Formats: sequence, C-alpha cells, structure tokens
Amino acid sequence: MPKAEVHVHLEGAIELADLLEAAADADAALPGPAATLFDPSTHRLRPGGSELSTYLEFLDWVGSLYGSRQRLARLAYRFAARQSASGVRYTDVIVNPSHWGAWRHDLPGFFDALASGLDEAEADGLAPVGLCASIERGQTAAEAAELASIIAERRPRRVVALSIDGDEGRHGRTAARFADAFDIARRAGLGRTVHAGESSGPEGVWDALTLLHADRIDHGVRAVEDDRLVAHLAEAGVSLGICPSSNLALGVVDRLGVHPVQRLMESGVVVTINSDDPAPLATSIEAEWAMCAAAFGWDGSTLVDLARASVRASYASAEVRAVLESELDAQAAHAEHAELDRLGATARLLEATP
Repeated sequence: MPKAEVHVHLEGAIELADLLEAAADADAALPGPAATLFDPSTHRLRPGGSELSTYLEFLDWVGSLYGSRQRLARLAYRFAARQSASGVRYTDVIVNPSHWGAWRHDLPGFFDALASGLDEAEADGLAPVGLCASIERGQTAAEAAELASIIAERRPRRVVALSIDGDEGRHGRTAARFADAFDIARRAGLGRTVHAGESSGPEGVWDALTLLHADRIDHGVRAVEDDRLVAHLAEAGVSLGICPSSNLALGVVDRLGVHPVQRLMESGVVVTINSDDPAPLATSIEAEWAMCAAAFGWDGSTLVDLARASVRASYASAEVRAVLESELDAQAAHAEHAELDRLGATARLLEATP
C-alpha cells in the first residue's frame, strides 16, 4: 500500500551490517560485541527507558563513523533503498547534526552530502526523502538558532523542516529555549515537528504547540491524558507521529492492546504509524502497521485511511502527494469492492444453508 513515513531517525535506521562496515572502514573500535550491538539486555542500547541517555551516546559513536562525504551519501542512498523496500513512497527522515561530530562545523556540507545520496537514489527510481534537521534537546538556544538560520537562509537541498528530539525526561520543559529557532523556521516557511508527549506528559505537547508553533508532533501519545488537548489536536488537525514499538520500549504502555492510538483515532485525532529507530528496535514500518492491525482489528479501509493520513501529514511536495492520493483512491475502491464481494459471498452462503 502506498504510504509515507514521517517519524524515523536516520541515526536509528542504520542496520547492523552497515554499522560494522562503517566501523571497519573508519578503523573504529566497537562499543560492544558485534553480535549483540543492538541487544538491550547486554548493552542497553535501546531508545527507551532509563537507558535513553546511553542510547544517545551510542548515536554519537554511530555518527563519528561517517566523516567522509562519500560514506555519508552512501548511507543516505541505502536508507532510501530500505524505505522503498518497505513500501514507503515518501519519507520525512529526522537527522540530528549534533550526533555527527565530524560535520559540526560544516552543516551545509553535511546536508549536501546527504542530499547527493538521496538525489542519486531518486534518480535510480527509489522513493523520495525529505530531511528534518533536528535540534538536540540539550543544546543551547544559540546552537538551535544557528541551525535554524542555516537551513532558513541557505536552503539546503531536501531539508523540509526543523525538528527537536532528545531526552525529555532528562532535560525537562525546554520549548521556551528554542522558540526563537522555531520562529526562524516558521518565517522561512519550513515545517516544524517536535518530539513531545512520550517521556513528557500533555504539557510537552502544549508547549510544542503554543511556544514552537509545531504543525506536527512526534509521539504525542500522552496527549490522551488531557481531554482538552485531545479536542484541540482533533480540531486543529495536528497529526501525531506514533511509534508503537518505541512506546513499548520506553514503558509508556506495557502491552500493545492498551496503547492509546485507538482512543486517539476514535477522538478524531490524526495519527500516523511509524518505526522511529527501526534498527535497535528490530522493527520496520510494515511490522508496526501489521502488529497494530492485528491488535486493534483494523481492516483494509482503516489501513487506507492511515496511509492517506501519512501522506497528508508529510512534508512531501504537492506533486508527490497528488500521485499517492490518486493511488490510494484506487486502493480504497479495491478495498470496497473486496468487502462487497465478501458480503455477497456470505449472503449466498446463508441463503444456501438449510
């Protein structure tokens, strides 16, 4: 099914084989045994729980492996290939320059290297990818404003939005610190997406909306704790980029069956289903969709609606959106015909039953 993914981190989407290859090329020591590099029971390198800060340090190590333009471009190409293999037709990928130490003093070069790999991938027929340049929550207001100014003034190819990620639990309510940076992005017409409402409560989502003027929320599942916030999200059409496996890893929910995604949907909130950090979480976008469909009984029509929501929540170009919406119209018609065929077959069976 044609769909978009709007909440996935480049740093968390590098598969083990690629990491080992990059470490060998860079002559870098591994932070643990190769076979268990992503095993949370041995190295606690997972994007969740009390280990989140350790995981972010691991991402700094990952970024240190990609100091050359060629290696960074190849990484971007492989990301586009993996997304395409999962049936994703457009991706907004979050990339946080603070993790890529070799590029901290050459942010334009960093974004250009990524864009060159994505350009090559698209020229080869792979799905297009937009870059969401992300502030790390522990950075200063000046560092955030510098990043926002670079992308607003220089307009690096494929950069479509400003983002914030990082450890909410450790740094607390930091939105006010980054208000100036997000105002720069807003005035430049860039998208604005903020991690909030996972390790923080509803107050983090309110801060993202009121102080940063976010047009999309990454996670946001704890918005369900505030009925007024849920109503506001539904009325304003602000989408939540939900990542079920990440929520389970972080302990926001203890099992999928009680995840608030269904309640949010029933309340009229626009949600999308995403993979977040698929490599260490051992997941994929199609796995996230499949397990949610099984847990909540989503039928073909619901999945088409979710795919359509993902396209509309994305920062894809109008041309890409139009193509995907057209394909989803065809999917919806097919799903409707299939349901009518199923009902007809059931009716015939009942008529023939004594």
